[in-house]
Amino acid sequence: MQKNTTKPSDAPEEGSSTRMRVEDRKEQLIEIAMRLFATKGFDGTSLRDIAEEAQITKAALYYHFPNKDALYESILVDGMRTLVNYVSAAMGKVASPEGKVREFMLSSADYMERNRDSWIAGSNMFWFGDNAKPRPENLALRDEYEKLLRDAVKQAIDSQVFQKVDPTIASRMLLAVLNQLPRWHSPTGRLSTRQVVQQYIDMIFQGLLASNPTR
Repeated sequence: MQKNTTKPSDAPEEGSSTRMRVEDRKEQLIEIAMRLFATKGFDGTSLRDIAEEAQITKAALYYHFPNKDALYESILVDGMRTLVNYVSAAMGKVASPEGKVREFMLSSADYMERNRDSWIAGSNMFWFGDNAKPRPENLALRDEYEKLLRDAVKQAIDSQVFQKVDPTIASRMLLAVLNQLPRWHSPTGRLSTRQVVQQYIDMIFQGLLASNPTR
């Protein structure tokens, strides 16, 4: 009896230049899935949608990811880990507490500019009730990210650079600015994400009331 040597339809073949490499295909699927999850949400995106856009079969998609939850989780965990590392490294270059808060916001804006779909997909899960349930690793990374900001705000309060306010509430206000930004900001707009966040920071730090307002 002839031995069956059939490979999965999306698996690479040795010496073949016509088939996409496994890692290249996986990256392509992740990019497509990020965009669809960002625009249609977890519930509105099916594996068939992803497979059709990648021009592969659902069976080929299963070769890389066993289900939609695993694909979504892979996107979010990788994205959150990259975000935490990037922001933490940026804050580590600044000495003052106020500068650390500012750098948290600006480096987050820079990350968002380059990874808008990933940011929105993650925001959908945490803030807009997607049925995908974040796993412990993703929750831990989110908490680590938010703690970077909260600790910097607390340090600024303790050093009397900031007023004595609740550091948790102040941090949530700053995070709300970031989380809502990609929902209205256009990448082709007049201001970049960083420029918008810079103005937000100046308004929040300095306040909107003029020093000597006309009465």
